[in-house]
Amino acid sequence: MSKIMKFGLPFIAAGALLGQIAHGASHHDAAAAKPADPIVTELMTKNLPDIPGKDALMLIVDYPPGAADPIHRHDAYGFVYVLEGSIIMQVKGGKEVTLTPGQTFYEGPDDIHTVGRNASQTKPAKFLVVLIKKQGAPALVPVK
Repeated sequence: MSKIMKFGLPFIAAGALLGQIAHGASHHDAAAAKPADPIVTELMTKNLPDIPGKDALMLIVDYPPGAADPIHRHDAYGFVYVLEGSIIMQVKGGKEVTLTPGQTFYEGPDDIHTVGRNASQTKPAKFLVVLIKKQGAPALVPVK
């Protein structure tokens, strides 16, 4: 778990947030020029007894071509690990980075995730996200 804890949490947090948003979207929007929503799949939730009040959430986020996340935060330690394709990530005050398979991204509980999107308009992307958060807290919190 130590490698996942070091590298996957920011991405998991992002993935969790995206999944909640994607499930709330209407599928008839697809006919419009709107990009596809990310698809978030929860893999595991686990209470962390050695860290009172915290749990870990592991997600897979699939970005269809052109998919992007809204601005959000996770109120969690988030670790991302890119599995397929290429993604672009940025937190407020940080640099925009393009990540490819095997690369990682981190965001902390106070970070605002300003950019999260598929770098390609033609190819899908997929990443693993691990979030360490307060038990029962939402994975993603929209920021206006």
